[in-house]
Amino acid sequence: MIGTIRKHSKWLWLVIATLTIISFIYWGAGPSRLGGGGGGGGRAPGDYGTIYGHKVTERAYRDAQTGFILFYFFRTRGEQWPDRNPNITEAVLQRETYVRLMLMQKARDLGIHVSEDAVVAAADDLLRSLSPDGRAVPAVEFARQVLQPRGLTLQDLENFARQYLMIEQLQQAIGLTGELITPQEAAIAYQRDHQELSAQIVFFSASNYLAQVAVSPAGLSQFFSNHLAAYHIPERVQVSYVTFELSNYFAAAEQKLGRTNLDNQVNSTYLQYGIKSVPGAKTPEEAKAKIRDALIRQQAIKEVRLAANDFAQEVFNRQPLKPENLAAVAQAKGLAARTTAPFAANTGPEEFTAPASFVRAAFGLTPDEPLAGPVPGTEALYVLALIKQLPAEIPTLDQIRDRVIRDFKWNEAVLLARKAGTNLAHGLAGLTPDHGFTAGCVAAGFQPQLLPPFSLSTRQLPELDDHAELNQVKQAAFSTPPGKASGLVETADGAFVLYVQSRLPVDQAKMNSELTQYAAELGRERMSEVFNEWVNLEANRQLFNTPVYKQAYPSGAVR
Repeated sequence: MIGTIRKHSKWLWLVIATLTIISFIYWGAGPSRLGGGGGGGGRAPGDYGTIYGHKVTERAYRDAQTGFILFYFFRTRGEQWPDRNPNITEAVLQRETYVRLMLMQKARDLGIHVSEDAVVAAADDLLRSLSPDGRAVPAVEFARQVLQPRGLTLQDLENFARQYLMIEQLQQAIGLTGELITPQEAAIAYQRDHQELSAQIVFFSASNYLAQVAVSPAGLSQFFSNHLAAYHIPERVQVSYVTFELSNYFAAAEQKLGRTNLDNQVNSTYLQYGIKSVPGAKTPEEAKAKIRDALIRQQAIKEVRLAANDFAQEVFNRQPLKPENLAAVAQAKGLAARTTAPFAANTGPEEFTAPASFVRAAFGLTPDEPLAGPVPGTEALYVLALIKQLPAEIPTLDQIRDRVIRDFKWNEAVLLARKAGTNLAHGLAGLTPDHGFTAGCVAAGFQPQLLPPFSLSTRQLPELDDHAELNQVKQAAFSTPPGKASGLVETADGAFVLYVQSRLPVDQAKMNSELTQYAAELGRERMSEVFNEWVNLEANRQLFNTPVYKQAYPSGAVR
């Protein structure tokens, strides 16, 4: 993919990167009232600190931040961007950026270099990782659908691939000692991870005890008082909005370009660069169609930007500045102004899947600043107006009685299930070979379930269903001697009691065939552990002269 970029960079800058640049200007233009943003909190303008004695430039900071954003995107297999994860705050993003800057500078200081061919291969592998069948993702489509809406370019992808390889080589250099595993160590670790157990288990599920729960007014009231935090409703906001869908401007864009002019541009581009410059195209007709779509999209971006900005400008210019201006201007222009139901920041509107920028803009509105926009989405722009803000609250018991009753009954059923499990566990405490686990369970009215053999390396055990987590069962099983019961283990569903029948011998033939690969994987894990420990120590030493450290420790305290 990057190889194609290099061979036909002029074509790509004309058709792809140009769109990205226009898109960036478009999403950032207009009379938006969103307020300031971006990283670098706690620093003076232009001051990004120093690492290993090297001054951090704004360009290096942005490249590192983009690298982390793409790293997160690929790590989630293209399912999520970091701004959709509420745990990745601006402070977290800044810390990750500076750690990345530190790693890249250390790699350069050690003379680590990656070839352009390696970068090409890495980028191809990254794109293939997004496809369920491992096929290459066409560069044009990836740029149009993924990078462009985020204000990113194919150059950003190439920079990230280079960072990825340099950090990988740095990890190998730093963590080399962890990779040295002796055959004896590997054999011992393999036996520990792959020795299987034979076990029986009894589940105590709350659903089996719901019918025994009686609901009393006093008990319900006490339960509600004890669990008020669970019924807390966070701050919410309700907004009206007008959407400018990019797809609605394709026809106007095509008309504005003109059939003759558009055909000439398509033919000229195709004659100059040929079919090989259009990834995924198998025929001249298909290549020309893709060129045509790219040119139309480029013009449509201009058209929707103008329309959204003109609309927003008219809304903002109406005096006095009030939310009703949005609906009034929309009605005058024949546009639909929709209204959301109240929504929280961690959920977004229930009416549609709103981009993170929409939610941020909505919660940035105030009675004094009730309008915002154009706000960027992946395929649309939005202009927003504040309807109302709803403070956080805890509803009364009467308002949510049915929900509280359901929760109360389930909570009581869980307690009953665990009580039954405790009684069984006590009854099995004196377990002897003469009085086996199965007999003891049956005598108490329970039927144990035989689990298939499993080991610490087992990844799934369908027989557990939703009654228990696999790791819970592993922990109970491998900490219980053969011939003994585990005692009660509480779960979200209730509880279980597990009995270890025996430890099964390791399959020596299988071990011999898998040991080499296992040792290599174990070495990589150890190498990663060594590297992560080094990163933590190095960050403590080297990031003291950066804004991220100064913001966390304004008094200069040493971590």
